[in-house]
Amino acid sequence: MRNTRDRIRHAVGFEVIGLLAFAPLASWVFGYELHQMGLIGAVASLIAAGWNYLYNVLFDKAMLRFTGQLRKSVFVRVLHAVLFELGLLIVFLPSVAWYLDISLLDALIMDIAVAGFYMVYALVYNWLYDIVFPVPSLKAKTEGGAALG
Repeated sequence: MRNTRDRIRHAVGFEVIGLLAFAPLASWVFGYELHQMGLIGAVASLIAAGWNYLYNVLFDKAMLRFTGQLRKSVFVRVLHAVLFELGLLIVFLPSVAWYLDISLLDALIMDIAVAGFYMVYALVYNWLYDIVFPVPSLKAKTEGGAALG
C-alpha cells in the first residue's frame, strides 16, 4: 500500500496538472471568463484533493480486503475513476449552479462534461503514476520488517 508521502505527491500532482489543463479549456468550451473557471477549478481542486486522498485510501483498503492485492485491471481503473467523479458531482452541482447563476440542469450538463474530462484525465494520470511510482510489493515490505502503509 502507498504511504502518506506518496499519496500527498499523487494528490498534489493530480490537482495541479488537472487545474492547469481545466481552467483554459473550460473557459474556451463554456464561454466564461478564465478567472471564473479558474476560481471554480481552484475551489474544486482543494475539495477534490481531500476527497482524492480519502477515496484512494478507502479504495485500496477495499481492494485489499476483497481481492488481497492492489493491481488494478482496466475495468477496476474505470470503476475507480467513475466512482470518484460521482462523489465529486454530488458536491459540486449546487455550488456551480449558484456561483454561475445558472439552472441546476445547466450545471448538471456542465458538470457531466467536466466529469467526463476528469474521468479520462484520472484514468491516464493514475495509470502513468503507477508506472512512474509503482506500488511497493507487499512481500518486499513485510520481508524487510517495515510496517505496511
